[in-house]
Amino acid sequence: MLEENIEIPKTTKIRIVSLAVAALAGLAISSTAHGDEAFAKNRLKAMSDYMAAQKAIYFDYDSTLEVVSSDNQKVGLASSGKMTLNRPDKIHGTRTGGFADIEFTFDGKTLTFLGKNANAYAQVDAPGTIDHLIDDLRDKYHRPVPGADLLLSNIYDQLEPEVKNTKDLGAGVIGGVECDHFAFRTSDVDWQIWIAQGDRPYPCRYVITSPKVAAAPQYTIDIRSWKTGSDVAADSFSLQLPTGAKKLSPEDVPEFDELPSIFALKQ
Repeated sequence: MLEENIEIPKTTKIRIVSLAVAALAGLAISSTAHGDEAFAKNRLKAMSDYMAAQKAIYFDYDSTLEVVSSDNQKVGLASSGKMTLNRPDKIHGTRTGGFADIEFTFDGKTLTFLGKNANAYAQVDAPGTIDHLIDDLRDKYHRPVPGADLLLSNIYDQLEPEVKNTKDLGAGVIGGVECDHFAFRTSDVDWQIWIAQGDRPYPCRYVITSPKVAAAPQYTIDIRSWKTGSDVAADSFSLQLPTGAKKLSPEDVPEFDELPSIFALKQ
């Protein structure tokens, strides 16, 4: 459809191709260099330790989930939300996208999902920590928490053992925050992380790429409005259910995933 509606002058096409080739040439040169793996791992460990030490965390986020159609067209599904965490066992989050408006809360005993647009909710008994909840949501209910890897109590021990290759890509700026940029490769996925410089090494951007899937789709989460400690507003970690909301089982709750039901998986 793009080619039918928009004509690009020949000279512009040549200029675009030239810039792309130049960019790829630069990338090829840098990828042959051996980045400072020790520095990358140290920064990842510092981020993990800093995150684990924060008893109260708040942030806003924007996420994009890429999907590849049967005719090999890649599209991105965008969502935004916010997250409040009190370690070890309380979390409250929202996610609003083009297909869903959801809210969930966990008080250390019960997880409550609310689909605002569907006026439906579900509750799950899941006593334990945030780590335990994340595992249950992903493995048992197939309801992954946005950026769940970054909410675990020991990020480093969860992510680093699978790493086969590490690159230090220098600095980058995300949302006005100067960050250290690293790329990691495992047997199944590639992932990148941008870690804020200074004494608050929080993750500013996290990108997971699936190179074994056609067109290598990505999941990206950008984190902003980072707050910790006393800067985090008090949260009851309870959810006020609207009048007439229908109670469903977790498996039946519609449109909770970032991949909505209108996108059927190819068998």
